[in-house]
Amino acid sequence: ATTAPRIPSTRLALHHFDTNYSLQLKDLWPSVRASLLCEQKYGALLNNFTPLDHIAQELELLNATDFVSEASKKVQQVVQSEMMTQAELSPQLHTSITSNIKCYTFPRGDITRFRPAWPDTLGLLSYYLMDAASVLPVLALNVQPDDFVLDLCAAPGGKTLALLQTGICGHLAANDVSISRTKRLYQVLSSYVPREIRETVRITSYDGRDWGELEGGTFHKVLVDVPCTTDRHSVMEGENNIFHKRRTKERQMLPMLQLQLLMAGILATKPGGEVVYSTCSLSPLQNEFVIERAVEIAETQYNISIQVEDLSYFRTLFQDTFSFFSECRLGELVLPHLTANFGPMYFCKLRRM
Repeated sequence: ATTAPRIPSTRLALHHFDTNYSLQLKDLWPSVRASLLCEQKYGALLNNFTPLDHIAQELELLNATDFVSEASKKVQQVVQSEMMTQAELSPQLHTSITSNIKCYTFPRGDITRFRPAWPDTLGLLSYYLMDAASVLPVLALNVQPDDFVLDLCAAPGGKTLALLQTGICGHLAANDVSISRTKRLYQVLSSYVPREIRETVRITSYDGRDWGELEGGTFHKVLVDVPCTTDRHSVMEGENNIFHKRRTKERQMLPMLQLQLLMAGILATKPGGEVVYSTCSLSPLQNEFVIERAVEIAETQYNISIQVEDLSYFRTLFQDTFSFFSECRLGELVLPHLTANFGPMYFCKLRRM
């Protein structure tokens, strides 16, 4: 008997997205679809542990700009034009100014690639290339001096590295259930972070779902960057693709895993602390629905009240760099766009009351 031809995982993923995202994004889907199938755009996260002046100058000569400080300038202009004091400025807008994170991107429509970073005299690399939208959840976390911070699903390490660039974490715990991915995290940190700083980061390989029981009520800030359908990878790469027929069950169980990880993150947070949940998927089942269910479970099963924070000011601050989905019910969603091909990146901030 002849067997049915094997459909590539990338084609299965695209078919799944066509069916679902065309309903969610409507007229925007053809443009987002084309962007997912085109080369991704990167940002260069500057490494504050290396001498940066000449690197920043070099990137600026190439017409790249630090999108974080550009947003800060925009805030300062608002302050000056409206004769406001810093105290009157909404605390959210003010915090975006105080971040030490620097991430350079090329302007909209400019598809120049960054060259690979070179090591400095100590052997540390001057910048880390990543999807610039991945910096947004870290900015949303808004780390304050001496905060105890947990990165619950930390590998491969871009967001952990961004957290270290703030220079103010009182204590940073970076966890990932996968030992092979944790090795990648070690490699990233050893390429970018001096040993004395590296040794202050506690790296573990626990199942993140157990963290609430391991260290409940301990952290001021928790980042929960969950495993997801990694939409861009799924339509472009056959290897390690969650849409492979063998992984159907695993894919169907993702929202449950995501919910369990978010609940663990909430339980690991001190009262008054904050959690940022993020994915690199467009799927509401992995995004807003997980948030809504977690808020409900926290209330009914743990008697914990959760406030979903308004992050709409991120749209105002960063609209020159990213394309945001204006109809996201909770949190913010960066849509891939042909002139600004970052994302997808969903992020939502929760406060444990």
